[in-house]
Amino acid sequence: MRNTAKLTTAVLAAGALTFGLTACGSGKDSASSDYSGPLVVAASPTPHAEILDYIKDNLAKKAGLDLEVKEFTDYITPNTATEDGSVDANYFQNQPYLDDFNKKRGTHIVPVVTVHLEPLGLYSHKVKSADALKSGATIAVPNDAVNEARALKLLAADNLITLKGGVGSEATPQDIAKNPRNLKFKEVEAAQTARSLDDVDAAVINGNYAISAGIKPAKDALVLESAKNSPYGNFLAVKKGNEKDPRVKKLAKLLTSPEVKKFIEDKYQGSVLPSF
Repeated sequence: MRNTAKLTTAVLAAGALTFGLTACGSGKDSASSDYSGPLVVAASPTPHAEILDYIKDNLAKKAGLDLEVKEFTDYITPNTATEDGSVDANYFQNQPYLDDFNKKRGTHIVPVVTVHLEPLGLYSHKVKSADALKSGATIAVPNDAVNEARALKLLAADNLITLKGGVGSEATPQDIAKNPRNLKFKEVEAAQTARSLDDVDAAVINGNYAISAGIKPAKDALVLESAKNSPYGNFLAVKKGNEKDPRVKKLAKLLTSPEVKKFIEDKYQGSVLPSF
């Protein structure tokens, strides 16, 4: 049975606020090398925690791994909790996002093993194709730097907009060179993009939030991100220095096992793609 510790919004906020204190205080860190007890992993509910719960219920015991999963619904606290030692690892993010996070917040999180890709998609409750978007249509996009740039690149790949040459993983609407439909952009927290669908003409939604909202990316997306040569694979991550934790090594092996690959393929039907 599922035995996942769910954190309330209040607890998440408190964890974020106390990060500055615990980073210098009594939290576990890489210097302690204390690998006893369960491996506590922070994860987004879908699909990350679901994949970890599958491992916990079916594979961990045989591998000698005591696994505890904590669900977070934001993209900030899992990294700050990993940095301050409140959790041992996290599983929710991709490399461009982590690079930006480490740079801006001074954290020291590193990837361990890449597990899957959640294609970013454009969705709508009002039109059935991207071509049907009218002039002046409003599109919700994630407001964090990496995912907003990723959303704009998705729209550019479908020729809805043209971005200026050379823009990278921090592109914003100001970097749009051509916007023939005069599209408007509403920047919202990534976790709120699916909820915004009734208020906008379309929304670019991260795969995990789409699935959580009952959306099937492989079926429902007007435009879906290509998995080919994608830098956005999601991985298990730890604070630098903890890569050699034997519990982390066990989990990394299980996350890239044939059993997990089959679980991902069977459960998500192309909406989540194994990266191994």
